[in-house]
Amino acid sequence: MASYADGKPNPNEKLVRVFDSDQESETMVVRGLLESSGIECDVANLEAPQDILPGVGGVVILVREEDAEEARRIIEENRRPIQDGEEDS
Repeated sequence: MASYADGKPNPNEKLVRVFDSDQESETMVVRGLLESSGIECDVANLEAPQDILPGVGGVVILVREEDAEEARRIIEENRRPIQDGEEDS
């Protein structure tokens, strides 16, 4: 896997959507989680820039196709305690 100075995947590689949200802040948390796990990702706004029109459209996280399964696993593992109402000890 090639590494890029800006931490984003090469746009010429096939990218896959692994997460989307209407909340840019939630997307930034997930992006940080993926990047801290060594998965480079890109964030794309759908329809409208969120800093100008928050809540209009949405935000997605894209990763390389070969990183998609691992990225989804990491996201799911970190969502599960919240969805099940559990707290970290």
